[in-house]
Amino acid sequence: MNLRDLENSWIKDFQQPLIIAGPCSAESEQQMLETAKRIKNTNAQVPIFRAGIWKPRTKPNGFEGVGVIGLNWLKKVKEEYGFKTATEVANAHHVDAALEADVDILWIGARSTVNPFTVQEIAEALKGTEKIVLVKNPVNPDLALWIGALERLLGQDIKNLGAIHRGFSTYQKTKYRNNPNWQIALDFKSQFPNIPILIDPSHICGNRTGLADITQEALNVGYQGAIIETHCNPDEAWSDAAQQITPEVLGNMISNLKVRSTDLAGFDDEMGRHRTLISDLDFQLIELLSQRMKISAKIGKLKKENDIAIFQPERWKVITEYAVQKASETGMSQDFIEKVFKAIHEESIEVQNNIMIER
Repeated sequence: MNLRDLENSWIKDFQQPLIIAGPCSAESEQQMLETAKRIKNTNAQVPIFRAGIWKPRTKPNGFEGVGVIGLNWLKKVKEEYGFKTATEVANAHHVDAALEADVDILWIGARSTVNPFTVQEIAEALKGTEKIVLVKNPVNPDLALWIGALERLLGQDIKNLGAIHRGFSTYQKTKYRNNPNWQIALDFKSQFPNIPILIDPSHICGNRTGLADITQEALNVGYQGAIIETHCNPDEAWSDAAQQITPEVLGNMISNLKVRSTDLAGFDDEMGRHRTLISDLDFQLIELLSQRMKISAKIGKLKKENDIAIFQPERWKVITEYAVQKASETGMSQDFIEKVFKAIHEESIEVQNNIMIER
């Protein structure tokens, strides 16, 4: 059997969009129960409560989760409020403890997905399980690693599989904590339309303001749900405070989400996917242009310090020749590319001119 043959009927057991919500980290029994109670009181359709029991951290000496004791708190959430439960596992020990505590859904985090040895260890520990296992995309933009992680799980006869799109790390500072890179996720979805995929807006945004927009964008292109970090007191959270929201905000957000009917698949869905990709590319273009202008500003300072004229004809000649060459290579209109480069060059001159007149 291969990934394309999986039926993944487990998603049909949940109303869509499937929402998984709860705190980034389990901190105390009181925090867990209060968050769960308030999610329940919103009357929002949230069937699964999540909490991080073990927390991978970039640097040592930070909060790395409460450990096994937190599994008892997850059990209480299930018993008192009827949620199914979910947590991240990163090694065989985590798997054994989570299975013993009867956690319903396990996910493999982005830092683990990137390491085939780690995924293999987890897969072997889960061999034959009927639990739902979700796999986050790796931290770096590598579709093959993401697919490979799911294939390793399937190789251990684990069939209730799903994917989580949490964005990709970048060294550049952008408005996102992790760039969506929608193309990679949509390529995954195109290759494996049978595997449910959820959005993780919390880790993509890294803040509270963009969560609803990213989640809706994902639903617009056929995602089946979202995993959203929700805390009874987000500002006091022990990890990722900036991206967590209260249960009440979550409830309001869910009530405003619109799910695309699968009956409308076709033109509208294809149009939505293309528009999402265009938005992603537009964002990248703006970020690149911003970086280019910052470099132009540095060049402007050097010219000012050395009394060099802003406009350099030879440089402009190189730029125009490059534009013509790239237009030819990409099959784009030469006239269009020249206009774009001219506009960029003019803005660069304006940036440098403003530096020249500074006192």
